[in-house]
Amino acid sequence: MTPQGTALLPASPRTANRAWLKAQMNPYFFVSMKDEPEALAILEKELGTLRSNRRLILADRDKILIQAIANFPGSLYETLQSVRESEISYAMFSHSEGAMPSHDRTLEIQRFEFDRKSNEEICAAAKPVIPPAIRSKTLKELKRLYPEFAMKDFDRLLALIWLNNENYVRNSAPGRVAQVLQLLQQGNRNCGVYLDVELIEEGRESRVHFAVGNPPQTDFLSQIMEVFNRLNLGVNRAYCLTISNGVHPYFLGTFIVQRRDQLVFERGSALFAELQQELYNSQILATRSYCYREFVTTGLMSGEDASLVNAFIAFCHTNLAHNLPDRFGLEDVQSAFHCHPEISLQLVKLFRTRFDPHNSNREADFSRLLGETEEAIKEYNTGHRYLDGIRRAIFDCTLALIRNTLKTNFFVPEKQALAFRLNPRYLDELAPEATADLPPAKPFRVTFFFSRFGFGYHIGFSDIARGGWRTVLARDPDDFITSANTLFRENFVLAHTQHLKNKDIYEGGSKMVLVLDSSDLRRKRERELETWRLYKLQYGVINAFLDIFVTRDGVAAHPLVVDYYREDEPIELGPDENMHDSMIETIARLSAKRGYLLGIGVISSKEVGINHKEYGVTSTGVVKFAEITMEELGIDIRRDSFSVKFTGGTNGDVAGNAIRIMLERCPQVSIRLILDGTAALYDPAGAEPDELRQIVLQQDLDGFNPLALHDGGFILFRSNSRKEGVRELFRKVTKSGGELQEEWLSIDDFSRQYGELPFTVPADLFIPAGGRPETIDAGNWQNFLLPDGTPSARVIVEGANSFITPEARVKLQRNGVVIMRDSSANKCGVISSSYEIIANLLLSEAEFLAIKTRYVADVLEILEKRAGDEARIILQRQREEPGALFTDISFNLSSEINALYAKLFAFFQSRPELALQPLFKNAILAHLPRVMREEPKYRRRVSRLPKKYQYAILAAEIGSSMVYNSDRQAAFEESIRRHLARIPRNSDD
Repeated sequence: MTPQGTALLPASPRTANRAWLKAQMNPYFFVSMKDEPEALAILEKELGTLRSNRRLILADRDKILIQAIANFPGSLYETLQSVRESEISYAMFSHSEGAMPSHDRTLEIQRFEFDRKSNEEICAAAKPVIPPAIRSKTLKELKRLYPEFAMKDFDRLLALIWLNNENYVRNSAPGRVAQVLQLLQQGNRNCGVYLDVELIEEGRESRVHFAVGNPPQTDFLSQIMEVFNRLNLGVNRAYCLTISNGVHPYFLGTFIVQRRDQLVFERGSALFAELQQELYNSQILATRSYCYREFVTTGLMSGEDASLVNAFIAFCHTNLAHNLPDRFGLEDVQSAFHCHPEISLQLVKLFRTRFDPHNSNREADFSRLLGETEEAIKEYNTGHRYLDGIRRAIFDCTLALIRNTLKTNFFVPEKQALAFRLNPRYLDELAPEATADLPPAKPFRVTFFFSRFGFGYHIGFSDIARGGWRTVLARDPDDFITSANTLFRENFVLAHTQHLKNKDIYEGGSKMVLVLDSSDLRRKRERELETWRLYKLQYGVINAFLDIFVTRDGVAAHPLVVDYYREDEPIELGPDENMHDSMIETIARLSAKRGYLLGIGVISSKEVGINHKEYGVTSTGVVKFAEITMEELGIDIRRDSFSVKFTGGTNGDVAGNAIRIMLERCPQVSIRLILDGTAALYDPAGAEPDELRQIVLQQDLDGFNPLALHDGGFILFRSNSRKEGVRELFRKVTKSGGELQEEWLSIDDFSRQYGELPFTVPADLFIPAGGRPETIDAGNWQNFLLPDGTPSARVIVEGANSFITPEARVKLQRNGVVIMRDSSANKCGVISSSYEIIANLLLSEAEFLAIKTRYVADVLEILEKRAGDEARIILQRQREEPGALFTDISFNLSSEINALYAKLFAFFQSRPELALQPLFKNAILAHLPRVMREEPKYRRRVSRLPKKYQYAILAAEIGSSMVYNSDRQAAFEESIRRHLARIPRNSDD
């Protein structure tokens, strides 16, 4: 009551606004804003201005933006287009329950913080001191809300959140911090992607938790909000943290949502399944793609269908463009699907029908729908004959993909990349001109992978297959188009070369090649984003790989993978270009965790393995080949003086270790040229050995001190270029008269000089140990000849795969060059990896580490022998047939051994009882490192090897020894004698 005689005064606008806010805004809003009292004061004072303005700025500083919005459709999306979404560390959105005073719209508060911590900051930070009260209250709430939480992670994860955003932990309610900890742990447990829904007791709202490790860095939050909107889920409040875990970012989002049809939204509902599919698919579907912009946001396609269409585009482009780039360029393929969404949808429907795990009648449905689709494509006719022919070929290529895919993870919700395991006969269904540039051999399997920022293939030439995983970084649009155009052929050739190379071991050859599109990351500071993309691509692909290749009793273990192949597939991967050690370890752990039949043996060069770079296993074979070949020409590299040139850098595995080995073994070596991605060093007197020792296997070539150059030497620096207006200039440092002279070259001059050096620098020996495939080809091989017509190097030992094209190899050898091709010279890396798998199969980690020094020494001994055996027989056969090309002899050797391998493998597979009989068991033991043969407890373990591995080892050991250790003339004579001995003799003989 008011005092008698006193009139009731109206509340001030600020007081009224404060009261309205308390009544209309969720209490968590005030908790989350308690660190910004000035912003709340402005809101209370100026709320009425939203009647005539679209937004009210409450705070706008370097690291924070808070604004009030008169809510309208797309208001949040509009804001997200203007803020630095790739740098958001915290985002909070909150809506009022009802319309604002004297307004027909609700209030929306948007808060963005831009204070992301870098990986380096998190890794270097000291252990934080968290106030005991905050810790104890958070722990209490965590135990109450999430009793299943693994408490061993509590302090570590709380410290991680604190280091990233101390203010968030200090100012948030303990229950909200507990939610974030639970979300982060679940994200880690579920391979970096996790979704859950909790029903909020007091109403029809639901709390959606979504965690993503290493999320897309552009438009991701916008994409999430678009999914909610498209599924008719209104977001009333949201709290989103992006933190660093010391390796990459992590997105942790909580969204308070309500169905617009007023029904309850809960876990297990059809809508939840749809939300899960769409949110997980955000890891695959790029927002900048045409399919997203024109098909998804308009409601024509689901996000999953659009991702599948993008995968169709990438598959058709890479399969058709490598030999016909003018007909099947990327834009040509894209337009076929973009201009005819009805055909795109028909192909998606066909694919879904073939692999729908819930359709018990899928084969009959697929057969019927396939006929309809084939007829529609056959009858496709827009009146543009040439264009129609191209598009029919593209659609037919998609049909070949669908018909010949044997299993896929498309229906696995938590996928971060798509995987399609194909029967390689699909290649026969393409037009002959599309495959005319491929080697004639037929792969055993082809697997296609597609992700948001890249795609590629694993191609294998036998059941048990081994080969490296290479990722090509495309840093500008031209790089991307060029790499995508040639991706399939490059992969096919590398895999085929690997198959020739693997002749000494029980695994056939394979290769995985992916292309990463980082063409939109043009600024120098975005290189960190490129690394995150690289990790995201590789992490997504290895999980997709495991989705389809983890089996139980030969059948894909995941219940949502329809498996038409139904056999175990032992595929061994090796690290290759752009595969970092941390990812190698991650791949090994994931393989073991998810139950792949090879466990950590899926990939080599782990701690429990033989690190290629540490031990120089590939270079061991390369240098051995060089030693034996040079000896044939009268040069003993361990004693005589000789000169050598390299492509591949001082810090690279193959080149770096080859340089190290030569500096150790060859006191008279003169290294005249080294060329890598950072620099090119030319020194006519040979690079100073002591300076090389300082940087070899430690730094890239740009770490070489120019003061150590001899007169006439120079270094071209690709790194540390500078801008002069719009021109990019590159540094060249030359030693002349004992002084250094610096000049800056245009990109044209730099590229010309840099590109010419491997061709023009004279040396006795050339070891291409790095660089892009097909650097020397049919169009430029003549540049390798000096003005007098002699080659700039008499001997080439190929340390890098496919550095020289087959046509160029022939031309160079016809002009006096001795070439030891890649499948022979650099085979020792994969041989070493093969012995890692044997160790993994026969030894525990502790046992391996206990004998690792001896085991590695034994493997290095085997490598020297394998390389020496092949180099000598190549030279021997060339002496017997002086007109034969060295590379042809190498190819024929591999073909002989692989043919014997196939025949022997089939033989032992048909006679499994033979493998462990004494005669054959001894052959298996002969293949193993000495320590495994000589230690009785290890000898007895041979029977533990999987049957397929026993047959494969026998086939490899017997097949290679029959070729390397036999006298062809004597063997032929012996076969004649055995034949004649079977002819019945006359009785009077």
